[in-house]
Amino acid sequence: MPTEPSNTQGHAREAEETGSTDPREPLALLFRDLRSSPQGLTEREAARRLTVYGPNALVRRGGRRWPRELAQQFTHPLALLLAFAALLAAVTGALALAVAILAVILLNALLAFVQERQAEQAVEALADFLPEQATVVRAGARRQVAATTLVPGDVLVIEEGDQVSADARLMSGGVEVDLSALTGESVPVFRSAEFADVTGPVLGARDLLFSGTACTGGQALAVVIATGMHTELGRIAALTQRTHREESPLEHQVKRVARLIAVIAVGVGLAFLPMGLAAGLSLAAAVSFAIGLLVANVPEGLLPTITLALAAGVRDLARRGAVVKRLSAVETLGSTTVICTDKTGTLTENRMRVTAVWTPAGELALDDTSPVPAGLLLLADAAATCTTADSAAGHGDPTELALLELAARVGTSCPPERRDRGRRALFRFDPHVKLMTTADERDGTVVLHSKGAPEEVLTHAVDLLDHGTERALTPADRTEVAQAVARLAGRGLRVLAVARRPLAPGQQPPADREEAEQRLCLIGLVAMADPPRPEVARAIEQAHRAGITVHVVTGDNGLTAAAVAAQVGIGHRGMRIVTGAELDAMDDDRLDALLGLGEEVIFARSSPEAKLRIADALRAEGHTVAMTGDGVNDAPALRRADIGVAMGRSGTDVAREAATMVLTDDNFATIVAAVEAGRRTYDNIRKFIVYIFSHAVPEVVPFLVFALAGGAIPLPLTVMQILAIDLGTDTLPALALGREKAEPGLMDRPPRPRDERVIQGSMLARAWGFLGLISAVLIMGGYFLTLTSGGWRPGDPTGAGTALHLTYQQATTVAWLGIVTCQIGTAFAARTEHASLRAIGVLSNPQLLVGIAFSLAVAAAIVYVPALHRLFGTAALTPAQLAIVAPFPFVVWGADELRRALVRRRAAAVPVPPPMPARPAPPAVPALPLLVAGEPGHHRLAMLLARHGWPAHRLVHALGISEHTATEIVTHARRVAAEHGHRTP
Repeated sequence: MPTEPSNTQGHAREAEETGSTDPREPLALLFRDLRSSPQGLTEREAARRLTVYGPNALVRRGGRRWPRELAQQFTHPLALLLAFAALLAAVTGALALAVAILAVILLNALLAFVQERQAEQAVEALADFLPEQATVVRAGARRQVAATTLVPGDVLVIEEGDQVSADARLMSGGVEVDLSALTGESVPVFRSAEFADVTGPVLGARDLLFSGTACTGGQALAVVIATGMHTELGRIAALTQRTHREESPLEHQVKRVARLIAVIAVGVGLAFLPMGLAAGLSLAAAVSFAIGLLVANVPEGLLPTITLALAAGVRDLARRGAVVKRLSAVETLGSTTVICTDKTGTLTENRMRVTAVWTPAGELALDDTSPVPAGLLLLADAAATCTTADSAAGHGDPTELALLELAARVGTSCPPERRDRGRRALFRFDPHVKLMTTADERDGTVVLHSKGAPEEVLTHAVDLLDHGTERALTPADRTEVAQAVARLAGRGLRVLAVARRPLAPGQQPPADREEAEQRLCLIGLVAMADPPRPEVARAIEQAHRAGITVHVVTGDNGLTAAAVAAQVGIGHRGMRIVTGAELDAMDDDRLDALLGLGEEVIFARSSPEAKLRIADALRAEGHTVAMTGDGVNDAPALRRADIGVAMGRSGTDVAREAATMVLTDDNFATIVAAVEAGRRTYDNIRKFIVYIFSHAVPEVVPFLVFALAGGAIPLPLTVMQILAIDLGTDTLPALALGREKAEPGLMDRPPRPRDERVIQGSMLARAWGFLGLISAVLIMGGYFLTLTSGGWRPGDPTGAGTALHLTYQQATTVAWLGIVTCQIGTAFAARTEHASLRAIGVLSNPQLLVGIAFSLAVAAAIVYVPALHRLFGTAALTPAQLAIVAPFPFVVWGADELRRALVRRRAAAVPVPPPMPARPAPPAVPALPLLVAGEPGHHRLAMLLARHGWPAHRLVHALGISEHTATEIVTHARRVAAEHGHRTP
């Protein structure tokens, strides 16, 4: 699958194709190629380049031709069918009804256009990440300029609090940068001009800055290498533009339904012409009644009923914390087979919390009510002191906020104002050395506090604080610490080591970082985790019962993500961790095979292209995919997935614009609740389709009886009476069925196939061959009973002025009212597909009761208001005639209740098939022990780093293990990669 370049050669390839520069070449060569210098460009040169390169802004390719897009809404098959129905209504003289139908067409078209227009704003929202002003050096002088006027070659000044306005190469200084919008990483990273990364992903280069990111600390100068659509942010914008939304399953199926209805309506109408002429009718009468048959078969209320039912589903989801931007997405949710979820904030609370600590006294339980050990107090105090976060204001790195919260929990709180007042020096966290160190004054003495990766702290530590006494750190101590780190890391916890070094009285803090982080005394370990949301485990269990697979696609490391996934129940059929590097090396066949194993996969360190590729692979296998995301980098995948789910609280505007659904609570459980609501809405759509279709038979049969009798039997219904049913008594009960509660076991059945039709043969058989046929027999029986009780015999005239005219009008009124009352029985019958009405409650849908009351009120007006008699051809009925139609609802509902009982009994009698043989387990990957014999200090972190591409010599330096052990780890990592389809170089 072709993707945008995100690898080592990404910018280099672009340089070859566009003539631009390679950002990774030596700085002197870069200035030469950019025709710039450390003193920046002149104003005249900057103006000239602005003309050449254009504004530093994100643009859209090809404007939307909105008149054509709006016009397309009127060519929808159901819209055309409704227009035809309006034409027929106008032909039959019902101009008011024709205007009403045209108004419905216009309303639906405008609603659909507005909904789709909202989904087109993802690229426009990307511009919000570009600041309005930027500081540059031009002709050796600093000045403020509009960010849109930046050009390649400009020298950019980056300071704490600034947003980066363009892609740039650092010239001098170092800064902490928040890359979360591009990479999904929640922890700021350090970028410095002293680093020079010529291999690895471009986004990981430690001397490059990218547009749309934010500087959280430090100061630096950088030379601009790309602006506008040529930046990484612009690349994602272009990728988003090329990702088009496809037609949803419901949209596709509704078009099929419309074509089916159109064929039936036109076919029945045309078939009636020769039948009527053969039966002795005049041409005018045959054409008139053919129009009546067309009107009887056109469900004028179907499209608005579907639209309003989906809108009701949208409102229900909004109340549950899910804002859906496209109506058809409600139905699509119901067919979801795979959820690809992020970890942080979705499965977890997005709040780091210390869950375990270790000192030489052992691992300590933080919830113990016994007195807090002195070692824990010192550990918590040192960890909290070595921070820059502000817990009161809620600002700062989540890890540091967790350390401040730990200090408060054990009774040694560290207020930011007191901490900062005593600070004498600060060496910010450097990912290169994996340490942060502060120099703080305590009782007139300066104390150095350090925290960071355990392997790095062990490298710089020479002493151990054991029960309040400092002593030399022995090899046995190092092994014990490494084993503790291994145990904690094996539980998926993030482990930090904390150390300190008091300086001699009067000694000033070291000016050099290397000197400050030497001869440390290890105090202990702090392990923390982002706790899973308490409701997620139940939601995962419900998703599994519903046959939904849950994959985790995250920018975090695999061990942490896998531990959280296991805690909430992901991986019940097996789990695999696939790193971003391994995924990039897979071909499509390998990826398909991996996803086809039936296991739930943890995709760690995922790139935007990886998310897109995962979504494409799943959809190619026929899955309906819901994909979560919150960053700019997630926008293309959110648009490609069937349901893009953005985070409302922590998500970016770009993600929210690109997504189909926005979670106001960032909670995975809300996704499962939305799936349940989608299934319920889809079932309800099928229920009111059965309801609407069922009365087509009793509307058509009277015309067929009239035609086949050659006029000897007077017409039991008029066209106006049919329209009164379709747009009057029919609408509210149909809408109420769209609000029906879920049937029992809704989330215990597998997802429906993606290509399953909305209208199935069993539905038509139930609507036409059962409910409709029973209704037709009842209303024709009532019609003939009324006629014959008034003295009518076949062939007797019933026209105006004849003795039987009132009897005929009462008979047609009985037939019309019979259809209305049969609708009531059909409405109660359609409330369930399999369960009995008692299982969901007879009175559990108050909207249906209101709709039935409204239908009866309209029917009473048409029957008993004299002013309406002439319009609809009705007459007032006697109590005896009313008694004829009174049992109709109970007959229709009772017959279907008996049918469903027989279906349930037959299903219960069918023997349960034996379980399918279990899928063969995938080839086992040999496990690496937590500690390698004879090598103190090794733990599973080494394996994870090796799987992320660390070579043996780098493992030796970082973890202090032997070259032999490091080589074994790298070899083992390659075996794991091979199992995932990784082509080992």
